[in-house]
Amino acid sequence: MKILLTAVNAKYIHSNPAVHILKTYAAEWSDHIEVAEYTINQQTESILADIYNRKPNVIAFSCYIWNWNTIERLIGELPKILPQIQIWLGGPEVTYDATKRLEELPAVTGVFVGEGEESFRDVATYYCSKTGSLEQIPGLCLQQYGYTGNRQPMEMDRVPFFYNDLTDFENKIMYYESSRGCPFSCSYCLSSVDKKVRLRSLSLVLPELQFFLDKKVPQVKFVDRTFNCNHAHAIGIWKYLLEHDNGVTNFHFEISADLLNEEELDILSRMRPGLVQLEIGVQSTNPKTIQKIHRTMDLDKLKQIVARIHEMRNIHQHIDLIAGLPYEDYASFADSFNEVYAMQPDQLQMGFLKVLKGAYMAAHTADYGLVFGSYPPYEVLATNWLGYAEVLKLKKVEEMVELYYNSNQFVHTLCVLEKAFASPFAMFETLGNYFEENGLFVNKPARSYRYEVLLEFAMSYDKENTALYKELLTYDIYLREKCKSRPTFATDLSAYRNELRKREKDKRNHIDIFCFPVWETDAQKIQKGTKVPVFLEFDYEKRDPLTHNAKVRKLL
Repeated sequence: MKILLTAVNAKYIHSNPAVHILKTYAAEWSDHIEVAEYTINQQTESILADIYNRKPNVIAFSCYIWNWNTIERLIGELPKILPQIQIWLGGPEVTYDATKRLEELPAVTGVFVGEGEESFRDVATYYCSKTGSLEQIPGLCLQQYGYTGNRQPMEMDRVPFFYNDLTDFENKIMYYESSRGCPFSCSYCLSSVDKKVRLRSLSLVLPELQFFLDKKVPQVKFVDRTFNCNHAHAIGIWKYLLEHDNGVTNFHFEISADLLNEEELDILSRMRPGLVQLEIGVQSTNPKTIQKIHRTMDLDKLKQIVARIHEMRNIHQHIDLIAGLPYEDYASFADSFNEVYAMQPDQLQMGFLKVLKGAYMAAHTADYGLVFGSYPPYEVLATNWLGYAEVLKLKKVEEMVELYYNSNQFVHTLCVLEKAFASPFAMFETLGNYFEENGLFVNKPARSYRYEVLLEFAMSYDKENTALYKELLTYDIYLREKCKSRPTFATDLSAYRNELRKREKDKRNHIDIFCFPVWETDAQKIQKGTKVPVFLEFDYEKRDPLTHNAKVRKLL
C-alpha cells in the first residue's frame, strides 16, 4: 500500500506544511506514505508522469485557489492511467462545498473536511491495516455516504514538528504555525470561520525556533493569522528571537499593528535590522468599508505605530490593501491608497478581493453586487461601487506599484516625481496609462530599461526638472548595483576623470558626481541643489540590511 500526499505550490521556493504535518502525524504508517511537491508552473503532463511512476494506491491533494485548476486536470486524467487509484482532497478550496465537489468529480473517493491530521491518520490506518470502515471516521465527506460527522479542532501542542530533516526544504521558505484561528471576523477571510485562537505552548515553540536558528535557515514565515493577538505569546517569542539571533535568519509575522503595546515595541526596537519583518493588513481606510467588512481596527493608532516602527529603521513593513470591498469606489480606494502610501511602507501590496467559499462575503454577494470570476482565484470583477472598467484601471496601478515602488529601485526618484502630481495614486495611475499608450504592458521593459522609461515619463510631465531626474535615477541605479555600462542618461564624467582617479581607492566601489543632494529623502531638500558638485562613493561590500542598497559616503 502506498499513499501519496501531493502538493502543487505556487512557486518552487514555497513548500506545503500541510502534507508534511499529515505524514508526520500518521507516523505509524510512514513506510507507506510519501510526499510529492510540484509547482503550478510545471506542465500537467510532467506531474502526471511523476505520479504514475510513483505508483500510488491512494493519492491525497492539498487544494487551494492557486492550484485547483491544475489539480482538477490531474483528477480528470489519473483514473485513465491508474484505474484503481483512490483520490482524496483536502484544504480550503474543497472543504466548504465538499458535496458539490464530489458531485462534479465522481472519480474522487472523499474530502477531508476542516483540519485533517486526525482524519488522515484514521484513513491511513483504514488503508494500511485494512480494518474498520471509512463512514465511521469523522471529519470526512464521502462519495458514497456523504458527511461522516464533525471532527473537533485539535490542540496545537499535538501538531507535530516536521522539520527534523531539512533535505527536502533546501532553498525554500520555512513555514511555521504557533497558533490557529483568529479573534476577528473579517468578512472576506476564511480565518474568521475559526474564531477561537489556539496557541502552541512556548515550551514547544521556542526549541523549534532554535532548530531553525541552529540551521541558519534564511527565512521562517509564521502563518499565524494575527500573530500578536495574544501579548504574552508574542512577547515570549520575540524576546527569544532577540536574545538568540544568529545574525542570518529572518522571521516574518502577520500582525495587527494597532494591537502592539509598549513592551512589544521596545523589543522590536532592539532587534537586528532584518531579524523580523511585519505584514500589516489595513485593507481600506474608508470607515464605512471597515465597518461593513466587520474589521476591528484603530486606524489612527495603527498610523502612529507604523510611523514609530519606520523611525526604528530596523524592520521591514509590508502593508496590504484590498480593492473591491463594499462601499469602496474608485475615488475611495485612491484615498485609501494615498493614506497607506503616506505611511511609507517598504512594500505596499495592492490585492483584489477574492470571494472565497465559506467566507461571510460569499454568502452576501447579492447584497454588495459582487461579480467575480467563476474559476480560481474567484477575483472580483465588479461591485455596486466599482465597475469592471475601474477594476482594469486599478490593475494598471497595481502593476506600476509592483515595478516601481515595491522593487525599491526608484525610491529617491519617486520621492520627487510624486510632487508633480495631485497625489501618489495619480502618479501611478498616469504612469499606468503611459505604459499602455506606449505598448509597455505587452513588451514589458527589462529591469535596466525601466529607469529610462521612468525618465521619459518624468520628462513628459515635469520637463523643467529633467537634470534632477537624471541624477536621481543615476543615484537610484548605483545604489543597487555597479553597472557594467554607464546609463545613457547619467552625467558625462570625462571632465572629472583625473579627479575621480585620485579619489578611487577600491575598484569594487563606484564614485559619481552629483549637483543635487539626491541622497536626501525630502523632495524640497533635493530640489534645492548644491553649490558645488559632490563626489559620492558607493560601497557594495557594506549594504543596508533592509534595503540592500550600497553604503554611500561623501568624498572630500
